[in-house]
Amino acid sequence: MKILLVGGGGREHALAWKLKQSPLLKELYCAPGNPGMAELGNCIGLKANDIPGLLAFAKERRIDLTVVGPEDPLAQGIVDAFEKDGLKIFGPSRSAARLESSKAFAKQLLEKKNVPASNGAIFSDWETAVLFIRTHGAPVVVKADGLAAGKGAVVARTEQEGYAALEMMMKENALGEAGKTVVIEEFLEGEEASVLAFVDGEHVLPLLPAQDHKPVFDDDKGPNTGGMGAYAPTGAVKESHSQVILDKIFHPTLEGLRDEGVTYRGILYAGLMMTREGPRVIEYNCRFGDPEVQPLMMLLENDLLELLLATCEGRLDKIVLKWKPGASVCVVLASQGYPGAYEKGKEITGIAEAEKEGAVVFHAGTAETGGKLCTAGGRVLGVTAQGETFTKALDKTYRAVGKVRFEGAHFRKDIGLREYLRP
Repeated sequence: MKILLVGGGGREHALAWKLKQSPLLKELYCAPGNPGMAELGNCIGLKANDIPGLLAFAKERRIDLTVVGPEDPLAQGIVDAFEKDGLKIFGPSRSAARLESSKAFAKQLLEKKNVPASNGAIFSDWETAVLFIRTHGAPVVVKADGLAAGKGAVVARTEQEGYAALEMMMKENALGEAGKTVVIEEFLEGEEASVLAFVDGEHVLPLLPAQDHKPVFDDDKGPNTGGMGAYAPTGAVKESHSQVILDKIFHPTLEGLRDEGVTYRGILYAGLMMTREGPRVIEYNCRFGDPEVQPLMMLLENDLLELLLATCEGRLDKIVLKWKPGASVCVVLASQGYPGAYEKGKEITGIAEAEKEGAVVFHAGTAETGGKLCTAGGRVLGVTAQGETFTKALDKTYRAVGKVRFEGAHFRKDIGLREYLRP
C-alpha cells in the first residue's frame, strides 16, 4: 500500500517508525516529515495544513491511505476534503474534531451527556470571566477555547494568576482567535492519565493508559508545554477503571456526537484526572497524543497499518490488541527557553550512540543545515526505550538521553517518577 503521513513532529516520526514495520506497506510519503522520517520514507515539500496540495498529491500518486498526525489540518477539514473525493483517510471529520478544536463545544457536550468532568463555565466577556474567578476563588484552570499547540491551558493557583491568564488570552490576544473565548474550570485533585482509543464510528478499542508530563520543569513546575515526556502503561489507571472509562466516558461522548449527526472515526484521546471519585475528563484530543504515542508504538505488537485500515472500514470489533511485556518511557529534549522564546540551529550529536543503548530517538524539531543535524523547534527529540520492567525501561531511556548533545538542551529528570515510587 502507498501511505501518505501528514505531519513532521515526534508523533509522526513514531507513527512512521511503526508503519515501516508493516508488511502491507509499499511506499511511505511524509508531508512535510523531518530528518528522522526521511530515513523511513520520502519527505515531500508540502506543509501539513496545505489541504489542496495534499489532496492533489494523493490523487496523483494514487495514495491508498492518508494518515493525519496534527490537530490543525483535522480542525480545518482535511478528512472532509479527502472523503469528498473518495479517498481513504484516517482521522475524524471537521465536525467530530470540534471535541478538540473547541473546548466550549466539548464542555457543552459532556454536560449534556453527563460525562464525569471538571465543573466550569464558558466566557467570551473578560469582565464576566474575572468576576467568576473572584467569586469562586482559586485554584482554577483557564483554557483557551481554540487550538493553542498544547499551551492553551493555564493552572492558576491564585486569583492573580487567573486574572493574568485571562489578560493574556482575552485582552493581549497572545493566542489569537483561540483565546477570545475561554473555559474556566475547577482544579481537580488526583493523578493525570491519557487513554487513547481507536474509534471506527461504532466500536471503541482503547490502548494502554499512558501518563504525560506537561510542565516544563521537574516536580511539575513552570508553564505547560506540549509534553516533556511520557510513559506507558501507567498504574494510575487500574483494571477496575477500564469499563468505567468505556461506559461513562467514551460511549456517552460518541453518542453525544451522534445526537448531532456526527460519526467519529480515528483516534480519540481522553485526558483524564484520576480522582478519588473515579476518572473525570480534563480534555479531549482528536489525534494521537504527543509524546504518548512514542512509548505506545514501542509497546504495540499489532500491525499499525492494519489497525488504521480496520478503523476506517469499521472492523475494530475483529481486532484484539497485543502488547509487549513491561513498559516504555519517552524523555523529551527541548531547546533552552521552551515553551517561551528559543534559538534554533544548534548542532545535535550523539543520536547514534543513544540508539546503541537500545533506545529509538524520535525527531520532533530538527532540520538538516549545511549537512549537519540541528535544532529547529522547541521540543527537539523524544528519546524512547522499552524494557521488561518499568525500571529497566526508565534506566535504558535515561542512559540514552545522556548520549545526546546540543547547546542549551533541557530535559526533565523525573519522567515516570510517580510510577517508580508507586507501591
